[in-house]
Amino acid sequence: MRSTFLLASIVLSPILRAQTYTGSGGPIPDDGSTAFFSCPVSGLVPTTLDTVAFGVMEVCINLTHTYDADLEISLVAPDGTTVPLSIGNGGSGNNYLNTCFRQDASASILNGTPPFNGTYRPQGQLGLVNNGQLGNGAWALKIYDNYPSDAGTLFNWNITFGNDPAGYFAFTESDLPIVVINTNGQVIVDEPKLMADMGIIWNGPGLRNHLSDPFNHYEGKIGIERRGATSATMPKKSYGVETWDLNAIAIDTALFDMPSENDWVLSAGYPDKTLFRNAFTYGTARAMGRYAPRTMHVDVLLNGEYIGVYTFCEKVKRDEGRVDIAKLLPTDVLGDELTGGYIVKVDKTTGSGGDGWYSLLPPAFNSGGADVAILYDEPDQDDIVAQQANYIEAYVDSFELSLLSAFPADTSTGYPHFIDPVTFADQLLVNELTKNGDGYRISTFYHKDKNSNGGKLKAGPVWDYDVSSGNGDYCDIWRTDGWAYEFNTVCGTAPNMVSGWWQELVQDPTFQRVLRCRWEELKVTALSPSALEARMDSLADLLNESQGFNFQVWPIMGAYTWPNYYIAEDYQGEVDTMKWFIQERWNWLDAQLPQVSVPCSTVGIADAGAMPDINGARFVGDDMLVNLPSGNKVMLDVLDARGRIIASGYVQPDGTVGRITMTGAAPGLYLVRPGGPADGAWIRAVKTD
Repeated sequence: MRSTFLLASIVLSPILRAQTYTGSGGPIPDDGSTAFFSCPVSGLVPTTLDTVAFGVMEVCINLTHTYDADLEISLVAPDGTTVPLSIGNGGSGNNYLNTCFRQDASASILNGTPPFNGTYRPQGQLGLVNNGQLGNGAWALKIYDNYPSDAGTLFNWNITFGNDPAGYFAFTESDLPIVVINTNGQVIVDEPKLMADMGIIWNGPGLRNHLSDPFNHYEGKIGIERRGATSATMPKKSYGVETWDLNAIAIDTALFDMPSENDWVLSAGYPDKTLFRNAFTYGTARAMGRYAPRTMHVDVLLNGEYIGVYTFCEKVKRDEGRVDIAKLLPTDVLGDELTGGYIVKVDKTTGSGGDGWYSLLPPAFNSGGADVAILYDEPDQDDIVAQQANYIEAYVDSFELSLLSAFPADTSTGYPHFIDPVTFADQLLVNELTKNGDGYRISTFYHKDKNSNGGKLKAGPVWDYDVSSGNGDYCDIWRTDGWAYEFNTVCGTAPNMVSGWWQELVQDPTFQRVLRCRWEELKVTALSPSALEARMDSLADLLNESQGFNFQVWPIMGAYTWPNYYIAEDYQGEVDTMKWFIQERWNWLDAQLPQVSVPCSTVGIADAGAMPDINGARFVGDDMLVNLPSGNKVMLDVLDARGRIIASGYVQPDGTVGRITMTGAAPGLYLVRPGGPADGAWIRAVKTD
């Protein structure tokens, strides 16, 4: 008997050393505030927590709530270390009943179903609290109800300490640049930015980076804040970063070979399991000849904790290296100075939204839908002066009214007078190729330079494509057929609608010609299947190592994460699914984009022969001479080889020859046609010098 008793003592000793402490309960507030339920710990032996000998093993909770997905539940240690236990899981289901979290559990809370009961791996790394801190002190369970209308109660919760402590992933090196941020004990909030320290380790392309290496790319102060609206409720947060001096003054800095600036974004892309939908789409837009934010994938540590792979990128902003339009000063309230330097966006009014005005047009294909808000972005609501706000609103109003006019494509009075149609065609092609769930209706930017610099409203730059390329389970955005611009017909009660601009444009024959001809040009270059696949393969290869790090700390691979529709079991499966989706969309677009009666030439513009009012055109120096046999005044458009209108207006012939002066026009092919409502043929003219 003595030997049997001794054996039992050896086997049971880990259990005998476990120490459990019970915390307080109470109502879970439903008013947007965060509740902290305390659990004082004292008399803990040993006192120091680590991942080897002794530390936190398990946390258990017991609560009722009528909509589990509203809840964000985290453990907070005495030193402030916060570990997400369950964030936004369970959908409309109810309750966590005797639910325990252990790092070594076989099932993740992400794969559980409510009412949650049993033992699960937490959403974060429980072992992060076993970081050498003293276990005695004030522990807390943090619960935030992120949506009103559903109530709940925490009955009790407990922490178990023992000699089978939870471990965590220890990040040490990477082939991506390493960004290290230290907030010095401060909590990052939505606004205002708080001062923190940032260091970047980057030994150059293709070289290995070690956490022990010196900060050789950047070391200094930053201002940092949380970003996003919906994304702000996700466990992995996105951040806005501004490079600062010691006095919190913004200083321009060139990072990752991008033009010098001070505003940057660390984009989390939590639900995008490829980790590259944004980088892929921005790169595609740049290949089309448009400005889009440049990107660099990085591994990020925040306050000593590895928080995953992020996309470090430029913020959409007016700057010579970004949206290259004139700077609009508060004193620019008259004449040409008033006419440009604007960035506006169609977006949510929450998150990074702001003030603006509502579109005159009803939402596209849904006249009863919610009004479309157009928001000031630059100058923003705090900096724009009344004259500027009035000007840009009146300009956009005029554009909208032109879409409803008898001759919407008239180059003097229709939409071509107000916008650059090719940029709108490019925006449409990007949105439709990726079937962006937020396209046209959220995070959609437009910009306008001064009249002396062209002055037309242009679409872009593209922004925020996490919920695209098949990564969405709502409003048919997972389907490889159907138009994204018809979103309002599928989800007509959504709070953010596609602008009515797009309904009018896609139904206009002139815009259809621009759109089809632009597709014909791009589908063999930037948007060719081989180019698109190569772009995705390159990004996947770049992330091959660090994606593994990311999904150790965010164990969502193979599990539903809002708003996933296609769910692969591994990283390559996610990449392959996206590649399949893009190819299917490409095929559908190629078949469904409107055909035009006048075929596109190799430069994207048709030449169907002369019409009676124009029977020839040639250059003499900087003047284009157009033969007008009728001798009548005629409205003419001149387009370059890419289909962009570069000159338009009425021409009064001298006899039978009209003269269009084009000083500064580069040598090359140009095309001229009757402007306005006329639907004439194209005449070619080649400038040789």
